[in-house]
Amino acid sequence: MAKYIGSVCKLCRREGEKLYLKGSRCLTPKCSFDKRAYTPGQHGPQAQWRRQRESDYAIQLRAKQKARRIYGVLEKQFRNYYRRAVKARGLTGVALLQELEVRLDNIVYRLGYARSRAEARQLVSHGHFLVNGHRSNIPSQQLSPGDEIAVRELSKKKTIFQVVVNESDGRNLPTWLERDEKLLTGKMLEVPNRQEIFEPVNEQLIVEFYSR
Repeated sequence: MAKYIGSVCKLCRREGEKLYLKGSRCLTPKCSFDKRAYTPGQHGPQAQWRRQRESDYAIQLRAKQKARRIYGVLEKQFRNYYRRAVKARGLTGVALLQELEVRLDNIVYRLGYARSRAEARQLVSHGHFLVNGHRSNIPSQQLSPGDEIAVRELSKKKTIFQVVVNESDGRNLPTWLERDEKLLTGKMLEVPNRQEIFEPVNEQLIVEFYSR
């Protein structure tokens, strides 16, 4: 299973904004973006003064890269999601975001059972979750309305789940999900619409990028 193993803080600095890839750490003074809010590389902050007006292609590329990095998806998989979105009904950009939102690792993160999508991906890969009563270790598994997610009984005793639930108290639960913090379960009620996806992604630019 391929994954990005570099510094995720560099990804935020490259996009020029916080993507909250490390969860609650991004809200602390330890956040690398707050310490070095400039493009990574050997030229450091000097590169900011040399930056020229970006082309339309560069703007579209940055929008696509930001979406990939927020959801933790590599290029080949992201392109496959786009191809499926093209065949779906409705707006292609919205369908693409919906494909990303209904991934199992994203739903685990949305439910508050992980501090970041990377942590959710790891927990799912280690088999800590059940989907409709069956153990699942596939982070990219697509869920449908009515599907139920639960932390395995043996995994509930682990400290990690007690910690993340306490840390997620202030996180708003999306209206398309249902959660029971005592039982550590959740349920997908419906596919989210565009107004329920709050990530700072311009899906139209992504569609324009792949339509070139």
